[in-house]
Amino acid sequence: MTARFTDPSPQRIAKIAGFLYLIIIISGIFAEFFVRSSLIVAGDAMATAGNIFASEGLFRAGIASDLIMIICDVALALLFYVLFKPVSHALSLLAAFFRLVQAAILSVNLLNLFFVLQLLSGADYLSAFSAEQLHAQLLLFLNAHRTGYAIGLVFFGVQCFVLGYLIIKSGYVPRILGFLLIAASFGYLADSFASFLLADYTDYEEIFMMVVFIPAFIAELSLCLWLIVKGVTIPPGNNPTP
Repeated sequence: MTARFTDPSPQRIAKIAGFLYLIIIISGIFAEFFVRSSLIVAGDAMATAGNIFASEGLFRAGIASDLIMIICDVALALLFYVLFKPVSHALSLLAAFFRLVQAAILSVNLLNLFFVLQLLSGADYLSAFSAEQLHAQLLLFLNAHRTGYAIGLVFFGVQCFVLGYLIIKSGYVPRILGFLLIAASFGYLADSFASFLLADYTDYEEIFMMVVFIPAFIAELSLCLWLIVKGVTIPPGNNPTP
């Protein structure tokens, strides 16, 4: 008996991509803004340690949420590659590579959060450190995670630029979504490089956060909702195939 398989249609690919993108947005916002922002007190190692120790379950949920986001990112890289390959094979592959590099960096970066949990575990070998030393190391790993996240967003910002260009060139969805994604890419890049180059970055962090979050949220949420609700309109001869 021979089984028959049919390639998924562009509409189906687009809708799956939209749902994955929605999961990524929800997971990322939950981990960064509802978990870490509520537990980490900037510059106060003792208060941060106390918050994480008292809400360890929430902290672990943030890590799990990040993992879900990364898994969906890997799948989305493939779907966008398949969807936009007829527009430009090279650029769709480039966008996928940048998204996968971002996913790899964020995955390794999660080790910093697991190190934080180890420092608060109360294991016998930690008795070699004083409480102040443990708290200082905890803040060190949290700051390292923050830096690793910024490095990952550099690659994501480039991916957003390339994807935005592909959207504009393809005509699959309204071109304004591509322009919004390109604007978001400049926000991601500006924020990340500012954190690397400015010694007093923390003084301007809230400003850069608004520069990044508002355009990125509008662009990415608009794109994912359009893909879910409307899908894509494929010009003749541009039918994506896996």
